[in-house]
Amino acid sequence: MESLPERRPVIRGEHVYLRPSERADLPTFVRWFTDADVLRNLAMRAPISLAAEEHWFERMLEAQGKTDFHFIICLLSDDRPIGTIGLHQVDLRNGTAEFGIAIGEKDYWGRGYGREAVNLLLDYAFRIRNLRRVWLETHASNERAIRAYRACGFGEEGRMREHVWLAGRYVDNVIMGVMREEWQGGGTVGQGNA
Repeated sequence: MESLPERRPVIRGEHVYLRPSERADLPTFVRWFTDADVLRNLAMRAPISLAAEEHWFERMLEAQGKTDFHFIICLLSDDRPIGTIGLHQVDLRNGTAEFGIAIGEKDYWGRGYGREAVNLLLDYAFRIRNLRRVWLETHASNERAIRAYRACGFGEEGRMREHVWLAGRYVDNVIMGVMREEWQGGGTVGQGNA
C-alpha cells in the first residue's frame, strides 16, 4: 500500500492549504467521484474507476504547469484532503483560465473551506500567474455553488439555455467570470511551508 503524500503546502490559507496531487491520492478521488451526491453538480457523467483515474493522472502530469494547475485542498489542522481545485485551459497569451473545484468530503460542505480555497486559487491566478480573467461553468440548479462563487467575486456572464440533462430535466449552464481588477482578494498566497 502506498503511503499518504507528505505535507507540502504550496498555497497556504488560514484553514486549508493547496498541494499538488500525487498518485497516492487516486483511491481518494475514486471514492469521491463514485458518490452520486458529489457527482451531481460536476461535469462528470459516470462514476470513475481507478483505471480511469490513473489515466487522468498521467494526462494531468503532462499538462501540469502548462495548461493546467491542479491542486488538492487539505485541512491545515490534520492534512486531511477534502477536495480538488484547479485552473484549466490556461491561456497565457490571453491571460485566461477555466476554474474548477470539487469538495469530495461531504462532511465539509457548507463550512467555508471551499470559499477559502477559491480565494487562495484566485490570488494565485491573478498575483502569481498574472492571469486577467478566470471563468467557470456551473449548472443553474447548483444555487449553493453560485452563491459561493458570487461571494468570491464571480459574476454571471451568460447562460447556455437548457444545456444539460440533469435529474430528469434540462437545466441551463451558467457561465461566470471574474476579472483581476474586479477581484476583491480574500487571501494571500503563502510560499512553501512559510
